[in-house]
Amino acid sequence: MCQKPNLVYHNQNHSTDWVEKEGVPFIQFPLFQGFEAQGLVHGFSTRLGGVSTGDTSSMNLSFSRGDLEENVRENYRRIGKAIGFDPKKLVFSDQIHEDTIYEVKKEDIGKGFVTPKLLGNDGLVTKERGIPLVTFYADCVPIFFYDPVQEVIGMTHSGWRGTVLRIGAKMVKKMEECYHCKAENILVAVGPSICQDCYEISEDVAKKFQEEFREEDEKTFLRDDNNGKYHLNLWKVNELLLLKAGIKKEHLAITDLCTCCNKEVLFSHRASHGKRGNLAGFMMLREKE
Repeated sequence: MCQKPNLVYHNQNHSTDWVEKEGVPFIQFPLFQGFEAQGLVHGFSTRLGGVSTGDTSSMNLSFSRGDLEENVRENYRRIGKAIGFDPKKLVFSDQIHEDTIYEVKKEDIGKGFVTPKLLGNDGLVTKERGIPLVTFYADCVPIFFYDPVQEVIGMTHSGWRGTVLRIGAKMVKKMEECYHCKAENILVAVGPSICQDCYEISEDVAKKFQEEFREEDEKTFLRDDNNGKYHLNLWKVNELLLLKAGIKKEHLAITDLCTCCNKEVLFSHRASHGKRGNLAGFMMLREKE
């Protein structure tokens, strides 16, 4: 059993829960509690509870970070058992920091874990049951979507490029168009990712946000350091664009955990200067009995 570490939280809204099962810790969202009866399964990994070593220690979930393949597969076996999914049925995203969202079907089962992964998408959405979706992180923003009325799940990977392209809002639109979801019914959780204090950006990136979100008060998400550098609050920008997309404020949970502030527990690209493994977010709808 892993001892719960001393985590650095950014607020007291209890938007995340620390959970441990089968000796593997992971993170869940209280927002989604109560939907287990509908078959909702979800979780966000930590870097604890796996078998990888060195820079990828220990729960690395990437096959492309220099880790041994057998270590990564064992890590998937462990976290799959803990969260409650079969790794052989996983559908991977192949993230390219854009805004493409892929509609997952039965024929996609195993893509990424058993067969070559999907090409070129930063979002996955499905109504199919028994198919665990997975997206990958090491500072970028994971966004989890669940419509309990139409029983649809979705996940988006939103770094600064995906955020300025409003991929979160595009997921809401995709769910509305493909599955007849209504924005006011969709629950959304913004997961562990880099906080504003840790996320310094250049002036050219800051200008993209100033232009795209000119209707918003930029002081709520952008801090000018007066030296050609800025600090960006990706959590706040995603909150703004999701609310504008029709998500109700009471249906939106914004993370209280920064990957960079908690680098001993969560992989952070910035904190490790690129020497790290990958975290992962998982969602699935269980098969109905």
